[in-house]
Amino acid sequence: ITKRDDLDRVLDGIDAALAAGFSPVKVNAVVQRGVNDDEIVALAEFGRDKGVEVRFIEYMPLDAQGHWLSESVVGQEEIVSALHAVYPLEQMPARGAAPADRWRYLDGKGTVGVIPTVTKPFCGDCDRVRLTADGQFRTCLFATDEFDVRGLLRSGATDDEIEALLRRAVGTKWAGHRIGEVTFVRPRRSMSQIGG
Repeated sequence: ITKRDDLDRVLDGIDAALAAGFSPVKVNAVVQRGVNDDEIVALAEFGRDKGVEVRFIEYMPLDAQGHWLSESVVGQEEIVSALHAVYPLEQMPARGAAPADRWRYLDGKGTVGVIPTVTKPFCGDCDRVRLTADGQFRTCLFATDEFDVRGLLRSGATDDEIEALLRRAVGTKWAGHRIGEVTFVRPRRSMSQIGG
């Protein structure tokens, strides 16, 4: 999926985070039909064995190639059903504006999450923004507009000017991402360019 052969580095990074005492350690996994949907239980078992929370993410239209199709989305209900059939689950209470719905394993061996961006959008509760590596402020992963914070900083803008830009940007935050609607426009950047 990532088009990179860095699994050993990723696993070493997870081990390093655990060794350093980070808690909880969360491992995100995008699930795509026909690509890795047959690995849902195996990924959950990895999390159970390592003591990390695997968070399954529905495949979103943020791929670099622009090949996203709604048919490729494995929804939250399907992911949870696959897990529950092997490891019975109990849903945990919602945690404010957090994007993941979470479950605990009834055998006490950890938790698992699903980020249901496509099938169960959480836009109404979202309080997240992003600052890209190149200094662009985004109010949503799917936003088509960005606000140039880097340019302001490099021009010597005052704190008040920067605050005004951020307030103006947050004021444009959409009520929803519009995936699945005729009016949906894909962002120009892929997830790896946005940061995530």
